Amino acid sequence: MHKHFVSFKALAIPLAVAMLCGAPLAAQAASNEAITSNVFASMVAGKDPKLAELTMFFTLMPKGGDLHHHYSGALYAEQYLRWVDKEGFCVNKAGYTINVDQAVAKAERARPLAERACLSGEDSLQDNTFLANLLQRWSDKDYHNHGAIQNPPDRQFFDTFAYFNPVASTNTAEGLQTLKRRAIEENLSYIETIFEIAPIAQDASFDDKARAGTVTDADLAAYMHKLEGDQAFNGWIAAYLDNVKKSGAGIDDQDFTLRYQPFALRFLTPSQVFSQMVSSFKMATASPMIVGVNIVGQESTHVSMRDYALHMKMYGFLKAKYPAVKLALHAGELSLGMVEPEGLKFHIKDALDVAGASRIGHGMDIVHEHDPLGIMKKMRDRNIAVEVNLSSNDFILGIKDQEHPVTLFRKYGVPFVLSTDDAGVSRNNLSGEFVLFASRYQPTYGEVKKLSYDSIRYSFLADADKQRLLKALDGKFDKFEADIAKAQPKQKR
Repeated sequence: MHKHFVSFKALAIPLAVAMLCGAPLAAQAASNEAITSNVFASMVAGKDPKLAELTMFFTLMPKGGDLHHHYSGALYAEQYLRWVDKEGFCVNKAGYTINVDQAVAKAERARPLAERACLSGEDSLQDNTFLANLLQRWSDKDYHNHGAIQNPPDRQFFDTFAYFNPVASTNTAEGLQTLKRRAIEENLSYIETIFEIAPIAQDASFDDKARAGTVTDADLAAYMHKLEGDQAFNGWIAAYLDNVKKSGAGIDDQDFTLRYQPFALRFLTPSQVFSQMVSSFKMATASPMIVGVNIVGQESTHVSMRDYALHMKMYGFLKAKYPAVKLALHAGELSLGMVEPEGLKFHIKDALDVAGASRIGHGMDIVHEHDPLGIMKKMRDRNIAVEVNLSSNDFILGIKDQEHPVTLFRKYGVPFVLSTDDAGVSRNNLSGEFVLFASRYQPTYGEVKKLSYDSIRYSFLADADKQRLLKALDGKFDKFEADIAKAQPKQKR
């Protein structure tokens, strides 16, 4: 057992003896942990957890890593508006979309401000009414605290990406540095970001076979062979790897580490999705900075549901050829009523058994799947963690509190970690996710501390990097607990 997870009860007598005998350093550290544990327990006790105290506590607490993190969804809209100006674009006043025609943007800037139909990023930021309306489209801001006409929450969430997508892949080095700075400010030492769409190709004959439901392993092998001989496709892979190298230059240091996952879009045609998977696997084998692969996109759309089993078959085919590549698959981000009941029965199971996933993103439909107890036992036995995203699960699916399957993961010993999903869209951070978890479920300090360590243990980092970050986490928790203990008011005698 890790030294930090020894129970307070087990430490009580040795601590008392140590304190009487001069309190050596090891005993002092354990005492600080016990004090911190008691302080935390007081914050979550009762029917009204102390949210302000919890927010400060978790902002200060070392949090290890964020393992379910979308790069483009993590940046705030305000930064995208600044990039609008860097790229010479403008934002249409009607529709709040980005116009990428630089000639139009230049002509608009020459007109009086009141007559402009397309605003610069700076003008957008300075117009309070326009900015407020823009943020309601480019993020989830203000969704629940005013009465404007709105889309359903799932559409609100997923539609945001189309607004800022024209600038999302620009200035990536600056974007990653922004994420690093914010991570360090909230005592987060690692991010595993889902970064940039994987290189893509299309094949009409393959799509015809997919529509007919006749795609075999031989077809997958033939299409993969064709892609491998495609000079342009291989050039796109090389460009992606170069972008990762250049964008991430100078990111890793003693305070912070960043790794990447390329992604496929699940609502594209089957040949496009498979080509993205192929390029993702090849890049993961070519660069130590790319530690896993993923598939993204709203899981409840018609194409996503129709092709789900085929996608898992594709992943399984590639996993057999590249067994060392790790898969962190979005699976089961569904709730009752979003799709036909049959669609809730197999997504997590197929991600595990067919695709060979090493982690599951969301895993929300576990309560509806065939043999949920068997699935959870398998995940526990295989150490397959769930990436739990409380804010987005609440917003997109309407699932929170005791309805959330994190209650089942805790009960049945399924490993899980807390993640942000899309912090820029949700206007949240990882500290806030810990606050939600603590205030809703009243865990012990030992449990939230373990979540911090588990976010490194279940990462796709190389073992040497894991051990480096875990060792650093030891020191950070020692300091954190000492600071918490020191800050407690002295008891009056």
